[in-house]
Amino acid sequence: MEITQYMETHGHEQLCAFTNKGVGLKAFIAIHDTTLGPSLGGLRIWPYQDEDAAILDVLRLSKAMTYKSSAAGLNFGGGKAVIVASHEQKNKAMIQSFGKFVQAVAGRYITTEDVGSTPSDMAFIAESTSYVTGLPMDMGGSGDPSEMTGYGVFQGMRACAEEVWGRPSLEGKTVAVQGFGKVASYMVNHILEDGGKVIVTDVNKSALDRAKSQGIEVLEDTSKIYDLDCDIFSPCALGGVINSETIPKIHAEIIAGCANNQLLREGDAIDAQKRGILYAPDYIINAGGVINISMEFGRKYSQEDARVKTGAIYDTMKSIMQVVNRSGISTAEAADQLAEQRIEKASNGREIYLP
Repeated sequence: MEITQYMETHGHEQLCAFTNKGVGLKAFIAIHDTTLGPSLGGLRIWPYQDEDAAILDVLRLSKAMTYKSSAAGLNFGGGKAVIVASHEQKNKAMIQSFGKFVQAVAGRYITTEDVGSTPSDMAFIAESTSYVTGLPMDMGGSGDPSEMTGYGVFQGMRACAEEVWGRPSLEGKTVAVQGFGKVASYMVNHILEDGGKVIVTDVNKSALDRAKSQGIEVLEDTSKIYDLDCDIFSPCALGGVINSETIPKIHAEIIAGCANNQLLREGDAIDAQKRGILYAPDYIINAGGVINISMEFGRKYSQEDARVKTGAIYDTMKSIMQVVNRSGISTAEAADQLAEQRIEKASNGREIYLP
């Protein structure tokens, strides 16, 4: 992988690598764009198959965070961190060591939780740096952002429903959910409360057992989720699942889910649109988490204020569809325009954020 060439092509500012053999730490921090402010993004702990996979993931995710924060109206840039480790390998000393490396980046990157990390991990990181958010609520933080993320995705679905079916309700609609983790669980609760029906699948048997215990219909064969007759297809697991192979199988009129980087390539949004499917750009509707933690950093956290700001995802999604209806471009292109215009307006010749 030609790292610097990739970074130059995609507009990345910085990539940091950190190791601490004594605690088994191998970590990367990627900073994409800091025009709007310091980069903000979660710490993902994952057993990547090799170093290239970890670097590519942290670079892609950091760019998505730039667009997510910009489109959500936040004064933060895009950053991300990954630790190459399994759940079993993760330990307190490793997390504490990572906190020292965050401090070494000197305020250009603010970390928070993501896949594989928790509010408790953020508390360990806070022992070494103030550049952390998503702290436990008993420490005055915002806690787990999953609930707000799920709420935001639901609001994005409501906006899509109004566009496609004429009213912002999921009553009587069937949602096929791919992945039933924490965020999807909160999202599903909102869908059910709104009168929708849900079918979930997950590679994790315990997730399916949890769904069954809640009376939710499950699909044991994960490969069949694309073929279901449903109204909304909701990717809530891995990225790249919307592609040339899966789009022809999807019978839904809307694609809206919590997963990051759902499109395998940019043209997949256009292909979905040609088939009459409305795609809700992932970084638009799953921004509730970053909105939530942004309401904590440098101020007293208010869950009510965070919920109000997250609810505005509905309006953002509506404005994106207005651009699509007016210009004929894809929803993905319209979302990128929204994010890029705000960054361009704020640039004024400034290159990078320095605390």
